[in-house]
Amino acid sequence: MIQPCYIIAEAGVNHNGSFELACKLIDEAKKAKADAVKFQTFKTEKILTQSAFMADYQKTNTGSDISQFEMVKRLEFSFEKFKALKAYAEGAGIAFLSTPDDEESLDFLSDTLDLPLIKIGSGEITNLPFLRKIANKQKPIILSTGMSTLGEVERSVRVIQSCNSKKLVLLHCTTNYPCPPEEVNLRAMLTLKQAFSLDVGYSDHTLGSEISIAAVALGAKFIEKHLTLNHNLSGPDHAASMEPQQFSEMTRQIRATERALGNGIKWPNPSEEIIKSSVRRRVVAASNLPAGHQLTISDLCFKRSNKGIFVEHLDQILGMITTCDLKADNPIEYWFLTNTD
Repeated sequence: MIQPCYIIAEAGVNHNGSFELACKLIDEAKKAKADAVKFQTFKTEKILTQSAFMADYQKTNTGSDISQFEMVKRLEFSFEKFKALKAYAEGAGIAFLSTPDDEESLDFLSDTLDLPLIKIGSGEITNLPFLRKIANKQKPIILSTGMSTLGEVERSVRVIQSCNSKKLVLLHCTTNYPCPPEEVNLRAMLTLKQAFSLDVGYSDHTLGSEISIAAVALGAKFIEKHLTLNHNLSGPDHAASMEPQQFSEMTRQIRATERALGNGIKWPNPSEEIIKSSVRRRVVAASNLPAGHQLTISDLCFKRSNKGIFVEHLDQILGMITTCDLKADNPIEYWFLTNTD
């Protein structure tokens, strides 16, 4: 049986610096039947210089021209707030995750909050010292691979696996918000699976659910999708995020896709067995046939009927002798026939 895909509602920084909004995102993730809700944990001073400029998509989505440092600082939560968010998520009955963006945040999430796994963002895939520190926590890891080449992914995988034997999952990703379909290159997810023999998934920044559904159909074991209360809110990721009702519908579609994938065995379903008997062709007399007549192919035709011999057994009855008169369009049964000898 196909294993369920793990669906992560990426709340990220869509809380806009509001604890109340973050709690609402947790509630909506639970209502949408996501498996986990994920945030981002960072100390702004440790990940950005004061002069770092915003990416073009950040300028567009925020409608602001402030520095990246100023924007990110406004979205920073204290560790105490993350403790409270984790407790809130546990009370809501949904797994709590967060991506560490610096070493202090890593220690806090892994050691203090004891999160069950560590999710690494695409921006860290070449940050090998940080990857080593993450790997040394000896926890399962999900690694996003946006903006990377296969060689860069290979180097990261090698570094992680050299000091961590826990489960490693690779997420294909295009780091563009929102990402147009022509930039998705979803087959690259299969390349990752083939190259590293690891479970793979997809971190989806496209609009809509179509690409996530396609990823699941191709074998994604994890789907990560941004969640917002309103994609018109000001902030870097809202425009590329799903509102709650859309997210809920995507979850439903993913579960339906999983059920449709089935177990891969080609075999009729019980419902088909009932229909099969009424739609498959059976052997019927093409004209009136007298008793004692030896059957030839010209004596017969093949029609749907709820009686008679199925056409796949035709070769067994050619040359047999009728034991009674048969009228045209009469389905032929075995007991109407006898062998020549």
